[in-house]
Amino acid sequence: MPITVRDATEADLSGILAIYNEVVRTSSAVYTEQEATLEDRKVWFAQRAGQGYPVLVAGHPADDSVLGYATFGDFRPWPGYRHTVEHSVYVRADMRGRGVGRALVEPLFGRATSLGKHVMVAGIDAANPASIRLHDRLGFERAGTLREVGHKFGRWRDLVFMQRFLDAGRD
Repeated sequence: MPITVRDATEADLSGILAIYNEVVRTSSAVYTEQEATLEDRKVWFAQRAGQGYPVLVAGHPADDSVLGYATFGDFRPWPGYRHTVEHSVYVRADMRGRGVGRALVEPLFGRATSLGKHVMVAGIDAANPASIRLHDRLGFERAGTLREVGHKFGRWRDLVFMQRFLDAGRD
């Protein structure tokens, strides 16, 4: 199936919201049980745009429905981390395992590099082997596991950190 990846617009926010809230309800990919509102997503989208950070959506060329989305933001707020970003990628439940995640994450590398970023980080629930495999295939390396740092669905969650260097000429 052909997939197009493009910059998101405000018109995509309802599709992004539906994917995000489905992930909140059914998975441990986000350590919250609080669903977002459309207003929340509008604020989030404006913040990303204000920082010059992309929000990408994957769509089907025939109907342009949102099949998934990806973005990145600051890893931590202090100046010493300004060259590191943490990304997020979420795919609609019926489209997982079909290459949508890879199609969304790969363009983020160039976008981050063009903004002077050096490292991209992924924080992945340890009980999500599909996401860990995706990141392995995209050249991320495991950087460590933080045990029992999250809590969702009545149990403690381990968080796997993975990282990828973005610039070939690093010191």
